[in-house]
Amino acid sequence: MANAILEAHLARWRGQNIAVLGLGVSNRPLVKLLLAAGCQVTGCDRTPRERLDSDVLALEGQGLTLRTGPDYLDGLTADVVFRTPGMHPAILAPLRQAGAEITSEMEIFFQCCPCPIIAVTGSDGKTTTATLIAEILKAAGYRVHLGGNIGKPLLPEIDAMRPEDRAVVELSSFQLMDMDRSAHTAVVTNVAPNHLDVHRDMAEYVAAKKNVFAHQGSGDLVVLNLDNAITRDFAREAPGQVSFFSRQAVPERGVYLQNGIIYRTGPSGPVQVLEQGDIRLPGMHNVENYLAAIAAVAGQAPDEAIVQVARNFGGVEHRIELVREKDGVRYYNDSIASSPSRTIAGLRSFPEKVILIAGGYDKHIPYDVLGPEICRHVKRLIVTGATGEKIRQAVLAAPAYRPGCPEIISIADFDQAVHTAAEGAVAGDVVLLSPASAAFDRFANFTVRGRHFKELIQNL
Repeated sequence: MANAILEAHLARWRGQNIAVLGLGVSNRPLVKLLLAAGCQVTGCDRTPRERLDSDVLALEGQGLTLRTGPDYLDGLTADVVFRTPGMHPAILAPLRQAGAEITSEMEIFFQCCPCPIIAVTGSDGKTTTATLIAEILKAAGYRVHLGGNIGKPLLPEIDAMRPEDRAVVELSSFQLMDMDRSAHTAVVTNVAPNHLDVHRDMAEYVAAKKNVFAHQGSGDLVVLNLDNAITRDFAREAPGQVSFFSRQAVPERGVYLQNGIIYRTGPSGPVQVLEQGDIRLPGMHNVENYLAAIAAVAGQAPDEAIVQVARNFGGVEHRIELVREKDGVRYYNDSIASSPSRTIAGLRSFPEKVILIAGGYDKHIPYDVLGPEICRHVKRLIVTGATGEKIRQAVLAAPAYRPGCPEIISIADFDQAVHTAAEGAVAGDVVLLSPASAAFDRFANFTVRGRHFKELIQNL
């Protein structure tokens, strides 16, 4: 059944000049949808034409006009602009001033979606929390559509969605900046410095995160991290209902951890939901992800569905993913860790001191908090990439640092850094790729970095 709101948009767009900015995997289904509807579409990407892959070039045969290279925005005119999620809206100010409608695939999806939406944002844990929510709802019998920043656009699938379904979307701060609608249920896992290479400052980053609940109604719900000072304060501005999750305190309403048991608050007192030992995923940060997910599905999924997922769900690729065990050494891929807080969570997942590979693209975020954690949890540190020296300096400045504790090795080449880590490992060791940095200094994204790491490990 055709979605009436989307059909109205498409009918309006057929007579207009549409520009789609960014031709990565997430925008290609959008381009195909627009072309199939008879729209005039220009695809814009800073990647030079000779470096575009065959899938993008094939879209030319379907009617797409290409603008590529470093000057791809120069002189661009359009009636409607779909921006790529990672682009700061200020870059498009000239187009907006010229009268262009600036939107995104996710904004249109929120307007058209026929079923309740659960949106997840935060500095860390977004993907795992969104995936857990989706898995729990599936176990409860719902048909679930999982997408957004997780890597899957949902707008092209909207005709298949029914009012009784559930949509679970992961949203980045960039996607949220221009949003004028909020989900029925919003989750903020935590907020810590991140993406300050794109955002003007921390205040802008925090303001973007607030947009996930800012447009809610009185009957909507926002789930907030009680243990994070920034998200705890969000409750004052929430227009709807608030539920907290915590592993350090007992909230008035929400989900919490106490003595190894996860409880939810109820009208007659606490209700046991799950034993911490039932959770298959390693690390206290994943316990927090479960707390957030359980709070988000309250009233929609029975506790039995939560327990079923906890005992069977093995995790998401690139998130403390066990790659292999060779000669008694375990190798883990935590390529998703593009910030210090994410790497800290990964380090705390292991009882033993690890061999850590860290470093990558510089997002201009501070690393001072990482130094003490590395001293506490790392036996050998191998730094690489643009942020390698910053991480090394953070360790040297840590109060607990002593020469050789941890041993620090600086290696510019990523492949050589991985091989050095493997060569120095002995039976019982853990080798962990957890860069605390984005991948863009060498790789297209953290997924490419993680898969390259896994290939190197499999070929040892």
